[in-house]
Amino acid sequence: MPLKAAKDSIDLGIFVSDIKKSLAFYQGILGLEKTEELATGFGTLHRLKFGNSDVKLMDPKNVPPAGAIGLEKQLGIRYLTFVIKGLTELCAELKGKGVEFTIPETQIRPGTRIAMVKDPDGNILEFVERG
Repeated sequence: MPLKAAKDSIDLGIFVSDIKKSLAFYQGILGLEKTEELATGFGTLHRLKFGNSDVKLMDPKNVPPAGAIGLEKQLGIRYLTFVIKGLTELCAELKGKGVEFTIPETQIRPGTRIAMVKDPDGNILEFVERG
């Protein structure tokens, strides 16, 4: 039986090592709107909105060790994609704030440009602009 979507997006949970740094990045630099803060059995969940999607930052009670960082270092989810407008302007702002790029702004095919950066824990974020 196929999944029946209740909304047009997928939410993502990210366990972070330093919630202040992560909120400064996702909320302060990227501009995601914080909509909820909720105590859970694992720690405190901070829900941030991007379009119809939720990026859920978990401030864990017990911080687990970091895993491998990089696109080809291990199996599993390796990056989060944001489809955006204004890629060039965003890249300039991120560079100005010292954000580490793993792939600078690059045209990957006609009409599609990407850039990839690391968040405070080294998770890779991809920004895509089409058209």
